[in-house]
Amino acid sequence: MPSKSTSSSAKAEETGTRILEAALALFREVGFDAASMRDIAVKAQVATGAAYYYYPSKEAMVLDFYERSCVDMEPKLAEALEGAKGLEARLRAVLQVKLAHFGPNRSVLRALLRNGADPKYALSPFSTETKAIRDIDLDWYQKILLDCGIRIPKDLEAELPGVLWFFQMGVIFFWVIDDSAGQKRTAQLLELAVKSVVTLIKAAGLPLMRPLRKTALELIEVVKGE
Repeated sequence: MPSKSTSSSAKAEETGTRILEAALALFREVGFDAASMRDIAVKAQVATGAAYYYYPSKEAMVLDFYERSCVDMEPKLAEALEGAKGLEARLRAVLQVKLAHFGPNRSVLRALLRNGADPKYALSPFSTETKAIRDIDLDWYQKILLDCGIRIPKDLEAELPGVLWFFQMGVIFFWVIDDSAGQKRTAQLLELAVKSVVTLIKAAGLPLMRPLRKTALELIEVVKGE
């Protein structure tokens, strides 16, 4: 028989999840800005104070959604990469898992794009608050580069996961605003863009590309602000 504390913990987790799911549903229906904490509480069938107890703000709800998504995608990514051979297949697999996972909440991500480029905005993928999620993404990109069948120049090794992360954000941004039927244009872009990126990485290892690679690394430092 479960202890009282275990039961209370399970109930608290269930309530928190219900509030988050209600919030996401409202964000999809009326938009992030229009949904109020009171509306979310009503939809989750809890008191407004209870909603604030679990989440002090709507931004906290979205951050929790990001964090939960990160955890939920771990086994999906591992499974997708098991059968993916070569960098092109691996990169495509990672992006397909992410787009499939966020698909049901694509409209939520679209509503958040307004401030998404501002690193001071807590929900921006570039913010301090989302750094832990970025770091997990960077680890995945580091993994897909290991034994990928392409010789990666030593001076590029440390920076390439970050470059691939920026590439990921570009694909996601395009997908979020893609209004073609079933986001068909995103599927086309993904195929072409992944091939192009992998071709560029292969070319970067050629001796004659060393001067261009040096310039690219200097550009990366400027973008990073270091």
